[in-house]
Amino acid sequence: MKKKKMNCEAYQKSTFAPIFKSPDITKAWGSNTERLLRIEDHDFTMRPGFGGPAVPVGVDVQVESLDAISEVDMDFTMTLYLRHYWKDERLAFKSNHNQSMTFDSRLVKKIWVPDMFFVHSKRSFTHDTTTDNVMLRVYPDGKVLYSLRVTVTAMCSMDLSRFPLDTQTCSLEIESYAYTDDDLLLYWKEGNRSLNTDKGISLSQFLIQEFHTTTRLAFYSSTGWYNRLYINFTLRRHIFFFLLQTYFPATLMVMLSWVSFWIDRRAVPARVPLGITTVLTMSTIITGVNASMPRVSYIKAVDIYLWVSFVFVFLSVIEYAAVNYLSTLQERKERKLRERLPCTCGMAHPGMMSASYSEVDANTTGNYGIPEENGVKRERMLVQLAMESAQVTGHVGTSAYSNAWIDTHVIDKYSRVIFPGSYILFNIIYWSIYS
Repeated sequence: MKKKKMNCEAYQKSTFAPIFKSPDITKAWGSNTERLLRIEDHDFTMRPGFGGPAVPVGVDVQVESLDAISEVDMDFTMTLYLRHYWKDERLAFKSNHNQSMTFDSRLVKKIWVPDMFFVHSKRSFTHDTTTDNVMLRVYPDGKVLYSLRVTVTAMCSMDLSRFPLDTQTCSLEIESYAYTDDDLLLYWKEGNRSLNTDKGISLSQFLIQEFHTTTRLAFYSSTGWYNRLYINFTLRRHIFFFLLQTYFPATLMVMLSWVSFWIDRRAVPARVPLGITTVLTMSTIITGVNASMPRVSYIKAVDIYLWVSFVFVFLSVIEYAAVNYLSTLQERKERKLRERLPCTCGMAHPGMMSASYSEVDANTTGNYGIPEENGVKRERMLVQLAMESAQVTGHVGTSAYSNAWIDTHVIDKYSRVIFPGSYILFNIIYWSIYS
């Protein structure tokens, strides 16, 4: 019985004895890190080596994407990885394996970091999904790598005088906000090799021709000189979209306006609507192009092409107005001449037209039955009739009608050659200059 009781007591002691666990060292992350880096022992509101030479800060950039280029707002949007390299001996620590320590954004707020900003930026932000995209790596000798992922929208001054056959160069400028070149020496860590781009970067409207870096000094009258880093990239616009949407439709409208030169000059319901339609269509094309462009005070290349095309279309309408007006004047002269001539009804005149004179035909078409010559209707006052009438009345001289050939189609005939020839010449000059 005693033995059984002793076994029960031993079981209870073993079962309910306190269990001692090893402490969770991650709970003391903040204090351990700060103790290791001696953060509390230094004033990190001051730059490294304060009072001495400027602290060198190297920079390199990985361009992740070039998201948008806007001609209307004159800006571009870029996402990039911005990395800073410097040495702060206050962060040096002992390490048996010479290994670096990596931290997130929580430690960044407790130490000194370069105060970089983007010059001429409109909007920018650091990504925070799923956590702040910030990395801080500290090496035993005090060297620091500070990396963050940023999207920035910056200004790009574009010259659109050759639009859409243009090439644009934009720059993203990086600079220290507070520290002049006496306190902070900002430089590209490895020159042009400090700028890397993803191979998949592409834009629907532009071809990215080149990325390169430069460094300059910027002067502010109230604060002094600052180091400024430039990320320069050159963009060439794709022309095919504008050929389909602007140049081809404009060219087709000009060619369509030439059709009226082959339509009978008396077919007013056919020629007038054709001219008005082409003029209105050109106006719509010009309005559509300018709606998506900034209101610049200079002429763009596309404006030259569209407005010259508009002038050709407009002149085709004016051409028909001239033809119609001259035809009306000619008919009035013929009517007055017939009134001055005696009636020759039933008279036969040698050398005259085979068909007899018809009053209805004269009033409607102005033809006297003369057959077409070379596809152009010619209207001729009868010299013989004029001479005979002169003998009877004594008022009309033979010299008055010696040159009585009147070609009312001469303007249309010349327009069929002059208009296409002039437009082709304009296209040759235009594309040789802008392409």
